[in-house]
Amino acid sequence: MPAGSEPDPTPITDGVFFTVPDPLPRGRHRLPRSEVLARQRDRLLIAATELLAHGGPGAVGVKPVCSRAGASLAAFYECFETKEDCIFAAYDRFIAVFIERLVAVHGEGRTWEEYVGAVLDSYFEVLEQDLVVARAFQVEMDSLGPEARRRRREALHGLGQLLHQKHREWVGTQGEVLPEAAYIAALYGVRQLASDALDTPTPDLPGTRDSVAVWVSRAFAT
Repeated sequence: MPAGSEPDPTPITDGVFFTVPDPLPRGRHRLPRSEVLARQRDRLLIAATELLAHGGPGAVGVKPVCSRAGASLAAFYECFETKEDCIFAAYDRFIAVFIERLVAVHGEGRTWEEYVGAVLDSYFEVLEQDLVVARAFQVEMDSLGPEARRRRREALHGLGQLLHQKHREWVGTQGEVLPEAAYIAALYGVRQLASDALDTPTPDLPGTRDSVAVWVSRAFAT
């Protein structure tokens, strides 16, 4: 690297939150336009995420995103109206993967405390598998303003409602569970501690998970 030059953004980890699409064939080809746009869209999402993680919202301009993705401005505006639309679409992918992973955690053969521990394991493991995407959407995302914070709020409230419902089903009609707001508050706490860890040069997500598991398990013990 030349003296004084900035390091390049770190690439995402292929196959965790995003799958890097195959390059388009050179010259004339028979790919349908929908397939071409789908590949370009994914490359733009990945580029925006990498730039966001590297330099925050100020680093995510339409031209830098296109340059990193190897896409034209025309292709960008076929997929998105603004750079914010591109970032929010990438964030929606991030949340969709999280929900899919957390919903896939099964409770059969586990106590409630063990189930909560397994959910925490899944949450921290998926973050650790792609630190670039994790940093983009857990550290840098909120500074994009009210719409970003609304999306984060909706995602956390939805997950809190899901955990509350699962706990209610777990204990049955005779058991007692905490109010829904308690589950949402716990998620905010876990997310913030994970975000604080990610906002360091060497994130210790396993250590954060271990410290979080103690108080979460005790708080939601049946």
